[in-house]
Amino acid sequence: MNRTDVIVIGAGHNGLVCALLLARAGLSVRIFEEQPVVGGAVRTERPFAKAPDLGTSTGAYLLGLMQPELLQKLDVNLPLKRRNPHYFLPTTDTRYLLVGGDESETKRQMLAFFSEQDWNAHVALNQEIAAIRDDIAPTWLLEPESIEATAERYVRPTLREAFVKLCRGSVGDYLDRFGFKSDLLKAMYAVTDGFSGLTGTWNTPGTGMNFLAHNMCRLPGSGGTWMIVEGGMGTITTRLADAARKEGVQIETSAPIASIETTNGVACGVNLVDGRRFQAATVVTNADPFRMRDLVGREYLPDAYNTRIDGYKRLGTTMKVNLALSKLPRFTCLPDDHGQYGPTIHLLPSEGNIIDHLVKSFADVQAGKLPEFPTIEWYIHTTVDPTLRDSAGNHNSALFVQWVPYQPVGSSWEVETDRYVKHLLSICDRFAPGTSDAVVDVFALPPPGIEKHFGIRHGHIHHVDNAYGFSDRLPYRTPIAGLYSCSAGTHPAGSVIGSAGHNAAMAVLRDLALVLPR
Repeated sequence: MNRTDVIVIGAGHNGLVCALLLARAGLSVRIFEEQPVVGGAVRTERPFAKAPDLGTSTGAYLLGLMQPELLQKLDVNLPLKRRNPHYFLPTTDTRYLLVGGDESETKRQMLAFFSEQDWNAHVALNQEIAAIRDDIAPTWLLEPESIEATAERYVRPTLREAFVKLCRGSVGDYLDRFGFKSDLLKAMYAVTDGFSGLTGTWNTPGTGMNFLAHNMCRLPGSGGTWMIVEGGMGTITTRLADAARKEGVQIETSAPIASIETTNGVACGVNLVDGRRFQAATVVTNADPFRMRDLVGREYLPDAYNTRIDGYKRLGTTMKVNLALSKLPRFTCLPDDHGQYGPTIHLLPSEGNIIDHLVKSFADVQAGKLPEFPTIEWYIHTTVDPTLRDSAGNHNSALFVQWVPYQPVGSSWEVETDRYVKHLLSICDRFAPGTSDAVVDVFALPPPGIEKHFGIRHGHIHHVDNAYGFSDRLPYRTPIAGLYSCSAGTHPAGSVIGSAGHNAAMAVLRDLALVLPR
């Protein structure tokens, strides 16, 4: 009874995708998840003591990068809702920008509040990134090659140099190519796609790779943008788990693994914390690379592999402040509802010295200081998906804050969290006065909170910085025969994609000389 073909450690989205595909190929699969629920950081919860029936996506909050070919292969239907508009850039004066599917309206605002030069740069940027996205889309469901080999094989000749420079360079260098006049607009693009979940700033090599990864949105009906999942992000992992169970996958929650067992350099099973032992010729771990290594034992891995994992270590710099709001904020620049509540709301410092501010804020965080004005993405998803609102009519909301130190120097998050949340809300008040008064409850997750709540080492939401791309990420196969990784630290990136689970499953099937049925 304690023997199975495949053991998957972790019921996050990648682990569930991997298990589902392996089970469809005829293998017996068992998943062990240490948390009491499936989903990893992709879950819907009700964390507010003062609004106990209000649902929210406590960790990951949008779906954009899961490839349509993967959804078709999984045969899992997801209720997706497009955000249109998808970007809202407010200011503390009368200017604003709502970017959506109506190009004529976006152009009108660009010309009224910014410049024709900015509009032309916006168009050129989006055209080029869309072309690169189309070219490299097939690579996300394949074993990765190097960035340079990927350029040579998949990218059209006219964009190969731009692609390599983007992947190897900084988001600042990339955006500067397009000739934006407004630094505020450049910062808007850099923050949401270049900095998100990454240890780096405007001029840091690798932020370009993160920018590319976050612009790989190809979901049907998305228009190249990120989408909301009805019922919260837990809908994704719940439906994946249901599909896996229908294929015979056994999923056991509240079942933490103590160690991965090996014999003569070959994986042969796992030992659970409760003392049980399960045997399997194949073990796939959805845990981050550092947790995986702890389960194996550093001493059982080659020095070169340990060095590679050590090189990935970055402390998390992201803070997620989940909020319950009694009412919608009222923005000074756009007091009436024109669709500005559903998109990503960018709260950025004033335009005058914003690039210098970004560099200084990151330097402060590296020194362990809490920045006075971090870059903030603000979300109010119940305006697009009202199914999660409670009977009192409260809205879920969240501040996605980039950057903060893993621990404040000379203090701790236990001491600083409440004060800093109030400070962050005071920034919201600058753009939408009275927001703080609408806050019913807060569930804040600084980096150590992310680590504890979701079980991600170092509180790093992507497991490995998305500065690493393609074959520079952790390989699916480990040096231990029969042990694989489907972590977000593998190709293509972290951000609720599912490709890592798919690609790890394909590696297992190739090594076992099995094929997935059509």
